[in-house]
Amino acid sequence: MTHLSRRVFVTAAAASLLVSCAEHGGDGASAARPRGTHVTPHPSAGSSNASAAPSGSVPVRLRIPGIGVDTPVMRLGLAQDGSVQVPPITARDQAGWYRSSPAPGQTGPSVILGHVTVGPYGDGVFRRLDRLRRGDEITVRLENGTSAEFTVTSVRTVAKAEFPTEAVYGDVDRPELRLITCGGPRTGDGYLDNVIVFAASHTTRR
Repeated sequence: MTHLSRRVFVTAAAASLLVSCAEHGGDGASAARPRGTHVTPHPSAGSSNASAAPSGSVPVRLRIPGIGVDTPVMRLGLAQDGSVQVPPITARDQAGWYRSSPAPGQTGPSVILGHVTVGPYGDGVFRRLDRLRRGDEITVRLENGTSAEFTVTSVRTVAKAEFPTEAVYGDVDRPELRLITCGGPRTGDGYLDNVIVFAASHTTRR
């Protein structure tokens, strides 16, 4: 993302998680904590950022053969303003797992964020995320040496103001994956939309 801006805006009428994009040297893939709505991955105000993942199940690498992604995965928590952190803007761009979401392979929606562009360094790790299609394979390597494998079920490009909070972060009864970046038309200070990949797990192996 050029800068998936790091803030979620929630209206009184409907709490929605906005992943926005603004030019600040790169695009931030943010998914900050909404207030006043039940959204599984987000801790309540004042809670710690400790990972809920069982020991050894933290993701360390993401591979998406269909779009040439093979990247380390860092851990992301919450920034001081209560929004989700994003990976730093560096030449060696990588994806980031929101550590208060379920670990890949655990029941629930695991959330991984990435940039589409990284300012002066060019393309981000999720530059081609919108090219994924239903049936494409995604593998997440875990710290304990196992891999959680997912199949893309859908790819959506949505306006920032219409971010589907519940669809992305709501409870599910199986292991699922969400990949989020910026997309759509580009304006002077970023992108107008977000690209969201929905994927479901089909196996975990060593």
